[in-house]
Amino acid sequence: MRGGNPERPNPQHLDYPVHRCRETTSWQLATVERVAVETYRAKTFTLRLAEPRPFRAGQHYDVRLTAPDGYQAQRSYSVASAPDDFQRIDLTVEHIPDGEVSPYFHEVVEPGDVLEVRGPIGGPFTWTPEMAGPLLLLAGGSGIVPLKSILMHRELAAPETPALLVYSARGPEDIIYRKFLDNVGRRSPGVAVRCALTRRQPPGWIGYDRRVDAAMVRECLDELMGMNGSDAVPLSYACGPTGFVEAAADALLSVGIAESAIRTERFGPTQ
Repeated sequence: MRGGNPERPNPQHLDYPVHRCRETTSWQLATVERVAVETYRAKTFTLRLAEPRPFRAGQHYDVRLTAPDGYQAQRSYSVASAPDDFQRIDLTVEHIPDGEVSPYFHEVVEPGDVLEVRGPIGGPFTWTPEMAGPLLLLAGGSGIVPLKSILMHRELAAPETPALLVYSARGPEDIIYRKFLDNVGRRSPGVAVRCALTRRQPPGWIGYDRRVDAAMVRECLDELMGMNGSDAVPLSYACGPTGFVEAAADALLSVGIAESAIRTERFGPTQ
């Protein structure tokens, strides 16, 4: 959630090639300024870059760790913050107990530490205000990370662009950025957030209680069209584990969203 986020060797950009320029493939140092707990297994790390580089909402950074014996492990993490301040980036890391990188982040990294990073990296799974909207965003688990960057950038640079986010999580304790999601619609009337809790729902839950499907996407598409006041086809982004993204993409196609308007990003091990 790149999208990035859980412990996986690299995000799978399965739907498009990634073109990297020389500048973004060079490693640099980044100082950890802040660590924020998001859930019982997700933390956000604010990094101050030694060589700040402009980025687009939806892009990611690689992180490289080097052991005393020279062994290196590298992972990709989506940027969670808006591109308006590119001096610093927020990376949200989900703890995978048997991973090589995320346990180090969760158990060792603290403010003042210095890490090796490179980026920004990423192509079509990005959004800029010039692309307009409306925006239909579908996130599964830590796939919310790059979509948060898109929502933040939209709020700052194009608040007139209608956007609706569908966020699928196992239970309420798994919702990353809970406070942000609760408040974003209040700050910006052109945004709606709909949650689908697939395994555990709290008493009185009025959101969705199933996995994302075509009927859900149709309901949300109709709501977005009502917010937009037109039948304009939205730009649609789906991010998360491979199974989620495949189901979300199929649902988008089934309700009439053209393939050219769908952008996907999947998390999984490299082949």
